[in-house]
Amino acid sequence: MSIGTAAHLHLNVNFTPYCLLRHWPRNKVLAGYRPVSCAMERQALFNRIAPVYDNLNDLLSLGQHRVWKRMAVSWSGATEGDCVLDLCCGSGDLAFLLSQKVTGLDFSKDQLFVAASRQDLLWKASYKNIVWIEGDALDLPFPDSYFDAITVGYGLRNLVDRTKAIKGMFRVLKPGARVSILDFNKSSQQFTSTVQEWMIDNVVIPVASRYGLAEEYTYLKSSIREFLTGKELEKLALEAGFSDAKHYEISGGLMGNLVATR
Repeated sequence: MSIGTAAHLHLNVNFTPYCLLRHWPRNKVLAGYRPVSCAMERQALFNRIAPVYDNLNDLLSLGQHRVWKRMAVSWSGATEGDCVLDLCCGSGDLAFLLSQKVTGLDFSKDQLFVAASRQDLLWKASYKNIVWIEGDALDLPFPDSYFDAITVGYGLRNLVDRTKAIKGMFRVLKPGARVSILDFNKSSQQFTSTVQEWMIDNVVIPVASRYGLAEEYTYLKSSIREFLTGKELEKLALEAGFSDAKHYEISGGLMGNLVATR
């Protein structure tokens, strides 16, 4: 990803949920009224990799991440006219795929700058519906039962309190609505785990090193090891109150997508 024109940062200490902000100007990044209390090191990491994040995703997945993200959006059940939250939105891939009434929230201001720049450079009529918010996924600044769907792309694994995050998603979802969470799969199969770690060591880190980001991408292996298996994610969602939860392994078990219904 290369950053285009710098996005204007607008700080709004009295946050208003997006669906009440239909005419907010494009290319704005809003700040939630609560301070971001995330793991500072990981937040700094995503700020550092923001300028090349999209390019690396394309290179490292051979473009397959776009297919996985379309699957995640489809599993969310979002339909035209819905109010959708893209949590841990990063540079905005899932939000652009949804582009209905979308709120993209992330703790990385630099990632949001890139998202807002893409919104301008890749402008479509539907993109005017997207608003970007710098905020904390563990302290969502939205009312109860507010969103028709939630998507999370490669974000849950990076949160310091996944139980609190899932409970927060449950709170802001409307009854019957779904959350779709795409991430690396922590496989219970040794062969899949071995292939996954080999690819990180021999593909991901060497490619990242060309961008001067080898150190930033070495965290991947440990973050996957510390993540939850599909069964554990299903259990987490059910314990948070979701009525149904199903984890799907995709791309040979290297990736996974949790779909949970409130």
